[in-house]
Amino acid sequence: CSSLAGIMLLEVFLLLGSVIIYFLFYKKKEEETLPFKEGWWGKGQKPDAEEDTTIRPFKVETTEEELSDLYRRLDQARFTEPLENSCFHYGTNSVYLKKVVSYWKNQFNWKKQVEVLNKYPQFKTKIQGIDIHFVHVKPPCLPEGQSAKPLLMVHGWPGSFYEFYKIIPLLTDPASHGLSDEHVFEVICPSIPGYGFSEAPHKKDFNSVSAASVFYELMLRLGFSEFYTQGGDWGWLICTNLAQIAPTHVKGLHLNLASVTNMGFTHLLSILLGRYLPGLFAFQDEDVRRMFPFLKKGVYRILMESGYAHIQATKPDTVGCGLNDSPVGLAAYILEKFSTWTDPEFRSLEDGGLERRFNLDDLLTNIMIYWVSGCIVSSMRFYKENLQKGIGTQKHERLTVQVPTGIASFPNEIMHTPQAWAQKKYTNIVSFRFMARGGHFAALEEPELLAEDILQFVGKVEKEQLWRKK
Repeated sequence: CSSLAGIMLLEVFLLLGSVIIYFLFYKKKEEETLPFKEGWWGKGQKPDAEEDTTIRPFKVETTEEELSDLYRRLDQARFTEPLENSCFHYGTNSVYLKKVVSYWKNQFNWKKQVEVLNKYPQFKTKIQGIDIHFVHVKPPCLPEGQSAKPLLMVHGWPGSFYEFYKIIPLLTDPASHGLSDEHVFEVICPSIPGYGFSEAPHKKDFNSVSAASVFYELMLRLGFSEFYTQGGDWGWLICTNLAQIAPTHVKGLHLNLASVTNMGFTHLLSILLGRYLPGLFAFQDEDVRRMFPFLKKGVYRILMESGYAHIQATKPDTVGCGLNDSPVGLAAYILEKFSTWTDPEFRSLEDGGLERRFNLDDLLTNIMIYWVSGCIVSSMRFYKENLQKGIGTQKHERLTVQVPTGIASFPNEIMHTPQAWAQKKYTNIVSFRFMARGGHFAALEEPELLAEDILQFVGKVEKEQLWRKK
């Protein structure tokens, strides 16, 4: 009787052990990849006919009517006098904004900038019911015996595909720009659906996983079964999701922003004690310098800079109505981000420091992409689609990323993520570098620094064939 009870007990333990092993290992294996999101984002019902997968050439065009309407609106702008000595602490200072508008009307040459936009080949193709716009640049020449490595680069808000125009030649022709040509890239820069010249989704729930699925389909349609991805801002999340959907196709993931949304107990403990016991939490001196005091550099900074995100994650269409109707309002809204997110100290300058890192032609070209396409409202909706269910509730937030990852950590990024934190999400970080200078819009502000970091990261992945060991 006792031996029978012993056997039954052993069976129970074996059963329990099997269940635990299943949930620890097999269940985890099942959840390692994110499901591809097959959607239909076009108008009305999805047609029965097969989707037209043609890739069509595209050029940016402008008309006299478009320009005369813009100038009329600029002429009729109403400005509010700023508070004395307020600089950019209350947002875009209207004294400086008047100067921008004067430049916009009298010196900025949109027709010339359209030629600049059209210097790289652009295309459109229908994916999941909407037209996807992308820039596709091949190397002018390749070193003997080499092939170009496809690189998908994804922008964010309030940026556009134009952010990459200064970095593209450094990646497609590195030798001509004083960089190593050991690795040469074929660069694909799409506009996120609802941004720039990509059609906006006509239905709700188009989020980062939807965008990643669309871009994955785009890369396969272009004939790339293996490729690298790079992104900051929303590009960070879209490229992260793409690595989770297709880990065997993404050779490497390079980010210039890496945020971790699932915070565990050790994260919270490191916020409390990391300043005093950095070694305990694998913090480096630079982590401590950027993060602490955490109340000032973490909590307050996020509160100061996240009001726009709350609006866009709740009622984007309301504020969007005004921005889509007023080019000056649109410029004020976007320029403020290019000021503070480039350097928080720029808040204390009357001109927001905007021309210290950028030129007005580049800033206005980005704004004009939003204006002529009328995409500001649909671009802002992306916040609601991604955040309306709450932070930490999505499946992709719980999943890790096994793809070889490189992180370029720029000092003026809105929120610093130490490698010790990033490692919990990105389990295969092969390169984490503190960049010497620069902020949120790295590709536009510091193209050489970013290009050099991408090149060294890909060099590591290729040398050790890391993607084959995922």
